Amino acid sequence: MTNQAPGSGFTDLDATFKVKRALRSRVRKDLKSMDPALRSLEDHAIQSIILEAPWFKSCKRLCAYISCSALREVETSKVLSDILQNPGKDGKKLYVPRVEDKNSHMRMLHISNINDLIANSMDILEPAPVDAAGNEREDVMLANDPVDLFLLPGLAFDKTGRRLGRGGGYYDTLLTKYQELAKERKWKQPLLIALSYSPQIMDEDVIPLTPNDVAIDALVSPSGVIPISPAALESLY
Repeated sequence: MTNQAPGSGFTDLDATFKVKRALRSRVRKDLKSMDPALRSLEDHAIQSIILEAPWFKSCKRLCAYISCSALREVETSKVLSDILQNPGKDGKKLYVPRVEDKNSHMRMLHISNINDLIANSMDILEPAPVDAAGNEREDVMLANDPVDLFLLPGLAFDKTGRRLGRGGGYYDTLLTKYQELAKERKWKQPLLIALSYSPQIMDEDVIPLTPNDVAIDALVSPSGVIPISPAALESLY
């Protein structure tokens, strides 16, 4: 069973998708009009919270997105640099996304250096499928050990665990598959933690649901960590 977003059922899908499209448009406008100085302050606050958090310091393997300023995503550059600059037995193993096609197919591949990233056709950084030696990068779905957490992007979130993505379904598809894999292997489920600017946090029931939506466990906003699921309440404090 996937970590389905909470709700009391699903409305007509066409109507739901229409509401989602309208909400995405609204949030994009809000982010575009966000003062750059405020966005920079919030980026710094969010990344500082993550870097100082016990749950981040103790994690050994994680998946994290590479922020894209053109998409106005919460910055992850400091977090990724901290991981990649501290290799060794006490370091963290990092997997980052690579979009494979337009059919919601995305992989999370292991990188050990910032130079492992290249810009794709949309000028978004992602890992090459093979390393400098020509070896295939380890795919998180084929790894022998579980990841502890995912750091997730999105357009909008609420405090019940709902997440609105950009409409491609890439993260929901990958998260569902990974949750199924963890269940099959009897691994502890990873924490799904989204990073959010202040304007991206919605009131409850503003974000509509579809059957494939995957709930998040917690939010990190400039004001702090917002635990949502029982797993987050147990693990983050």
